Amino acid sequence: MKVLVIGANGQVARHAITKLKEAGHSPIAMIRNSEQTEDLKELGTTDTVIADLESNFDHAYHRVDAVIFAAGSGGHTGADKTILVDLWGAIKAIDTAERMGVKRFVMLSSMGTVDPDKSDRIRHYLVAKKLADDHLKRSTLQYTIVRPGSLTNDPALKMVKVEEEIQVRDNTITREDVAIVLADIVDRSSTIGKTFEVLNGETPIGEALATL
Repeated sequence: MKVLVIGANGQVARHAITKLKEAGHSPIAMIRNSEQTEDLKELGTTDTVIADLESNFDHAYHRVDAVIFAAGSGGHTGADKTILVDLWGAIKAIDTAERMGVKRFVMLSSMGTVDPDKSDRIRHYLVAKKLADDHLKRSTLQYTIVRPGSLTNDPALKMVKVEEEIQVRDNTITREDVAIVLADIVDRSSTIGKTFEVLNGETPIGEALATL
């Protein structure tokens, strides 16, 4: 499967490229800077495409079977960049997939989007993520929305907890584990139409995803 990874130079996305390659897929990295091309090829990307979420990027969708949207401004940027990337960029990516006939769409979202008002510090970020998720749910795409907790740079544990909404205090997960989840579900039909939160837990990833 040819999988377009939007936001390919991000930390989770870079792990996802490696995991997609290991799973037998052909990851295509969408990046803004051509200088990143060689570095991403070393991770296992089959191809790269230069495109910017803040402009037209129809050409990135040619001959693509699925999209993983992993772009993000981060919770500490200004509201203007969050709107342009996490909200408007995501909406454009969804609409482009519909227009270009790419049916499978995996969204990397965030815990906290169920009720952004519970967070004062990054509420603008969570609102943008929620609105993008809601737009995807209203689309005709075969979507899956993945909402991880706070991300760490620890090595993958390959053990997770997966629920529609997790009620916990320890809400962390490694970036590498999130990437493993993304690479797994891209062709796991049982996750189509599902939205779930994911944290490190006590269940092997494949087994946890099979419960969805």
